[in-house]
Amino acid sequence: MRTSFSESAAGDPPDDPTASARHRVLWRWVNDQAYVLLVFTMLIWGANAVAARLAVGEISPMVLTFLRWTVCCAALLLTSRRRIAEHWHVLRPSWRHIALMGTLGFTGFNALFYAAAHHTTAINIAIIQGTIPVFVLLGSLLVFGTRIGWVQALGVLLTLAGIVVVASQGHLAALASLRFNIGDLWMIVGCVFYAGYALGLRRRPAVPAVVFFAATAAVAALVSLPLVAIEIVRGEAFMPTPTGLLLVLFIGLLPSFVSQLTFMQAVSLIGPARAGMFLNLVPIFGPLLAVLVLGEPLSPFHAVALALVLGGIYIAEHLGARGRPIP
Repeated sequence: MRTSFSESAAGDPPDDPTASARHRVLWRWVNDQAYVLLVFTMLIWGANAVAARLAVGEISPMVLTFLRWTVCCAALLLTSRRRIAEHWHVLRPSWRHIALMGTLGFTGFNALFYAAAHHTTAINIAIIQGTIPVFVLLGSLLVFGTRIGWVQALGVLLTLAGIVVVASQGHLAALASLRFNIGDLWMIVGCVFYAGYALGLRRRPAVPAVVFFAATAAVAALVSLPLVAIEIVRGEAFMPTPTGLLLVLFIGLLPSFVSQLTFMQAVSLIGPARAGMFLNLVPIFGPLLAVLVLGEPLSPFHAVALALVLGGIYIAEHLGARGRPIP
């Protein structure tokens, strides 16, 4: 049976000899468009680590978290309010699931992300953020009982070793006294939270992706308010400076809003599995931008950690399927 264009666009190129030249050109165009969207998305997500460091002293972390999702929600209402209104009734029965997803994946992750920026470098943040796919794999094993192969297990260990190298700054003797940078530890916890969000996507309501995103973003903005209150009580909150406001607009419109839409569009073009492979670009773009924009030094231990993280992810995601499952 002949493969339709919509099917082949999300997978391999059409190999039917009767497929027209135009069909093949369209397939290439779809893939090229998806690749451009994905590279742009990962570049923006990598830039978020730099923006977090630039925000230090310009706006307090919890105020930034709240304003980020407020700006994003405003943009979603302006662009997608009709679709949100059409499907809102489908979301109501799943409000507990949506609340948990927004709290963990958006509020929890971002609050720890911006708080970590006060204690660690953008390079560290970006490298540790790259471990999320492995935490998702571990979560699948623990929550859903997904069996993983020995090769995948090796990939997980390599990625975790990368975390250890970053957190100890290459001085493994620090493991004995646990003298880790608190910012690195917060980033690790944040990545665990986001992995929980990613696992929860398996059970999201049957609504368009942008509608579900709008619901979780609204939850994120609301749940951020108690964190802002705590920051105020502790005397740590302050009004954003003009630079802080510019950063809020950048983070709220690009990493929070536009890049989410471009990622959704890319997934619709080539499928989630192939699109997910591009997440490995975040720990590459992030350190590169940190060096170029912030002038942060790239130490040898960063290179080692990056190699461990990316190598571990590659082994776990691409080579691991060939290994024998662990009983």
